[in-house]
Amino acid sequence: MALYAIGDLHLSLAAQKPMDVFGGGWIGYMDKLSQGFRHITPEDTTVLLGDLSWALDLPSSRADFAWINEIPGRKIILKGNHDYWWSTAAKFQKFCSEYGFENMFLLNNNSFDYGPYAICGTRGWFFEEERSGQHDEKVFKRELIRLEASLKAAGEKPKLVFLHYPPRYKGYECTEILALLEKYQVRRCFYGHLHGGSHRLAMEGLWNGVDFRLVSADYLDFRPYTVFS
Repeated sequence: MALYAIGDLHLSLAAQKPMDVFGGGWIGYMDKLSQGFRHITPEDTTVLLGDLSWALDLPSSRADFAWINEIPGRKIILKGNHDYWWSTAAKFQKFCSEYGFENMFLLNNNSFDYGPYAICGTRGWFFEEERSGQHDEKVFKRELIRLEASLKAAGEKPKLVFLHYPPRYKGYECTEILALLEKYQVRRCFYGHLHGGSHRLAMEGLWNGVDFRLVSADYLDFRPYTVFS
């Protein structure tokens, strides 16, 4: 019953989208992903940290989710900034039922048990949105509400937090999200979003009692990170 985490699969099986703009490591990435997931078993849980499909809506994402469906075990999915297919949990479950996709669940205002732990999370927020002048206070506050709702849903269980955006980045901190991690005594936080040259700006390791880990696909050489084996 292992627990794995990986973000940013950037699948585009219905309409090919070049990924080499993120660096040469993305060449042949679908084969790398297929190899990377081979060790996962039906008893395992994999958290997918957003940016899963380039599709613009659920119907267009069918091929990508058919590929994800082949990953054994439970798949817990959170939203990334490129997941335009994202819809309500009810619509997503109807979509999965229609095409026979099994064991896929959205992490959105909720939490999931993993043994003695709780899996919590949301998309989060990123400094690029603020620096570009695109900061949307309503969206930002909504993300904070979603994260706290997820943390509250976990009750007294030790909480593992999964975000798409990094809450800490060299030269930037999202103080509001970091405050929630401290308030709910979170000890491990995983995030994605960073690619190519941005890897060197990631901040990992122990800080203020929280162990931060970058788990974007290319950073992991397209092999899911083992949270618990």
